[in-house]
Amino acid sequence: MAQKDEKDIQQLKNRLRDLAERSYSQGIYTFTGFLGLGEQEIFWQQEKELRYAGYTLDGGCRDAERKVVRFGGEEELGYVTLFPIVCIHIKPLQQKFADDFSHRDFLGALMNLGIDRAALGDIRVGDREAYLFCLDTIAGFICENLTQVRHTHVKCEEAQEFTEVLQKEPETVGIQVSSMRIDAVIAKVYNMSREKSLGLFPAGQVYVNGRLCENNSRLLKAGETVNVRGRGKFSLTGEPGETRKGKLAVEVAIYR
Repeated sequence: MAQKDEKDIQQLKNRLRDLAERSYSQGIYTFTGFLGLGEQEIFWQQEKELRYAGYTLDGGCRDAERKVVRFGGEEELGYVTLFPIVCIHIKPLQQKFADDFSHRDFLGALMNLGIDRAALGDIRVGDREAYLFCLDTIAGFICENLTQVRHTHVKCEEAQEFTEVLQKEPETVGIQVSSMRIDAVIAKVYNMSREKSLGLFPAGQVYVNGRLCENNSRLLKAGETVNVRGRGKFSLTGEPGETRKGKLAVEVAIYR
């Protein structure tokens, strides 16, 4: 691992310790910024030494990938403070002239405003629009300054109800595998060779239920969700059944 990476990891560890201690000693809630899967794994590695302060993770919507850690809890502090997360609806000024947007288009436009990635959570992309989760401290700036995505002029406004957020339905497909080993299932889902699938694990690109998975022979169970960095995620929707040829047939819900 590069020296810069080691330095960043240590800084995050120190930050987590500081936030937990401040919450516990001062009797207040403290919050991280949005953490990606790799950063959340660092949190989970430290979980035992941080749990004394109490904690909760939330990304603002169901199945969020990027999440904020809140230290403190109602039992410990005797009151509740909501997460400082705001949902912003981004839509074109003129729908019929709008580009077809991707997640990268929205993220690129936001980063061009000089916004720290830790202030931004998930971006749910729909039909020429998106819902962005962000820290409340940056919401006003985004609404005032994000006026264009690619060649399309857009407007931003806070969504009052998170239930408005687009929940893109996954594609449910049936696959057949020789075993429920995670490397075999990934190879089948993403139509790659077993050798290429194996290479994902030492590279730290596979997460199961939000936790880093380095064991390529791990057996997947019904209901578990697998994130493969750069490719997306999928969930096993049921128990596997055996085919006449002795293979295992299972349904997976693939999020494109």
